[in-house]
Amino acid sequence: MNPSRLRRPLAALVMSGTAAFLGALASVTPAHAFSNPPIEVAQGIEYMCGGAARDEAAFMEMVSPRWAATIALGVSDGKGAQQGGFPAKAAVQIRQKYTGQVVMDVQTQSPYMLARLNPGAYDVNVTLGGLTLTQSLVVIAGLPARAAFVWPSNFDMASVAPQLPQTLAQSSAAR
Repeated sequence: MNPSRLRRPLAALVMSGTAAFLGALASVTPAHAFSNPPIEVAQGIEYMCGGAARDEAAFMEMVSPRWAATIALGVSDGKGAQQGGFPAKAAVQIRQKYTGQVVMDVQTQSPYMLARLNPGAYDVNVTLGGLTLTQSLVVIAGLPARAAFVWPSNFDMASVAPQLPQTLAQSSAAR
């Protein structure tokens, strides 16, 4: 018996099955795919902001234990929960707790910010529309640290949310 005669049909069967599987996978993937938020650098510290969409928020929660610090931003709905997303740009400033030295100063419009901070004690100030919230954050090597900033439900988000382009605002008002 010639073994190469059996290999060719078997290889063709495997290749056609693989091609069919990859074709089916390609038709499903784009609907569920999203790109990871970019990793950026500010003052020598890597950070990533994201979480506005549901898939991206799940991704940020999944990878947050691999980052030294997670800063979560939100607005209360007035009933003990948080509204989805984060509608405005906030200034995030991280200072060393005992020296006051600024180690990071960035802006974000995302509900999550992950940062690769060195171990140490920090004060985190997040300012939105003139209201600054402050929390202490202690980063221990190998353990993720987390700080959550939630603005009250009666905070005037309309005054700090980005404005719609003039033509879009006019067409929305006409409806």
